[in-house]
Amino acid sequence: MSSFQPPSFDTVTEALQWLNNQGFTENFNLDTNCIRCNNNKQSMSPEEFKIEYIFRFEGDTDPGDEDIVYGIISEVYALKGVLTSAFGIYADSVSAEMIRKLSTH
Repeated sequence: MSSFQPPSFDTVTEALQWLNNQGFTENFNLDTNCIRCNNNKQSMSPEEFKIEYIFRFEGDTDPGDEDIVYGIISEVYALKGVLTSAFGIYADSVSAEMIRKLSTH
């Protein structure tokens, strides 16, 4: 992760706008054992990307309703983008390897 401390944000939208201004323009989707972009035509395994920024947001009414915004870089594919993921009850089913990668920060 970057040693630069990004600003803190009150909403997911603010975080996404800031990341977009930093060049994180791809939209990544979480799959079982990879992340995907370009309408799911491109996939990246955990070793092909790194997480540069993480922003966590808890739900107003349910602290278990957490959204996480990731700023992700893939030097392998020369891509920068964002992944948003709900954890807790609404978490997608992902592989143990992906959980380790997304939880390391």
